[in-house]
Amino acid sequence: MAKAQPKRKYPPANQFSRKSTRHYRSTHWQRRLVLAGLEIISLALVFVCAIIALLGHFANWFSGTHLLNHLLPFAAGVSGFILAAALLLIGWWRLRTWLQNYADWLMPALLILLVGYTGWLLTQDPFLTAYGNFRTLIGGKAEASRVTIAHQVYAHYRRYDSTQLQKLIDRSISYQQAINDAARSFAIDAHLLHGLAATESSFLPRDSLDGGRGLFQITKVPEAAVAQARNRLNVNQVTLQDPRHNAFVAAATLKHYLAEMKGDLFLGLLAYNIGPANGGLRFIMQQYGATDFTTIQPYLQTLPRDYPIRVLTHALAFRLWQREGKLLAYEQGNNAIRIQRTGIPGLHFD
Repeated sequence: MAKAQPKRKYPPANQFSRKSTRHYRSTHWQRRLVLAGLEIISLALVFVCAIIALLGHFANWFSGTHLLNHLLPFAAGVSGFILAAALLLIGWWRLRTWLQNYADWLMPALLILLVGYTGWLLTQDPFLTAYGNFRTLIGGKAEASRVTIAHQVYAHYRRYDSTQLQKLIDRSISYQQAINDAARSFAIDAHLLHGLAATESSFLPRDSLDGGRGLFQITKVPEAAVAQARNRLNVNQVTLQDPRHNAFVAAATLKHYLAEMKGDLFLGLLAYNIGPANGGLRFIMQQYGATDFTTIQPYLQTLPRDYPIRVLTHALAFRLWQREGKLLAYEQGNNAIRIQRTGIPGLHFD
């Protein structure tokens, strides 16, 4: 006689229901948290871009020191932005509540459209112009110095003979790999390092009468820079006749002077050119009580004040050639805007 099989014990039906409900609630809250996070990030991005655009658009009105014409309008404008942002957030909250009554996907879809439209606006000339004005408004003395140098470089580029610049670029191809490796090793813009070589030797490495040697016309450099170059090259001694060694010493030296000048590109290039003679640029600045580009300007009559501009002009030419495939004539069509949008290596960052 067959043995009776024991009856299986099934959990109560409501146990499956409870597990399913807990899983649904957990998944539902996770999805809501993700959507809420994306919504907050998206709205923050849109509001930041809107503030930059508005302040940049009214920058000429706000900038200045007169109480009634500049300072009070600026304070009133910021207060107006805060009030407008609060009203828009209230309106957004009501809109999202209304949309959620119809379908859950409507709010994410609207966010995607809003962020996409904002991203498109960021690439347009009006926003880029407003962004430049915003930087000038907020950046103070540092931004004013950067803008002054930039326009000196653009003016210098406009006067340059494009045929001569093209010859420099053609000659540079043989040394491109060495310069790129040195720039990468010391975290320096490669176009800036190309501009330095073009200014120093015109890519015709040789020993000069004043003691300069090789591609970057290395003379006296800080021993710490030479030691760093040896370490990165993994050699016991650098040979300045070797373009690769020369490039690494130049990159290490420029990095040294940029650190000494607290990241000020104009002063860093000027210090590179002056070198350690007579105490170097830092000693000269201390002697006159100068602290930056603006305050050192009156004391540069006997110093190579145009040297940084020439380096940056060459660097700009190399960046244009790489990105455009040719050197743009500054005064043709809308080339001036395109060149300014390209940016000066080391002065404008991508």
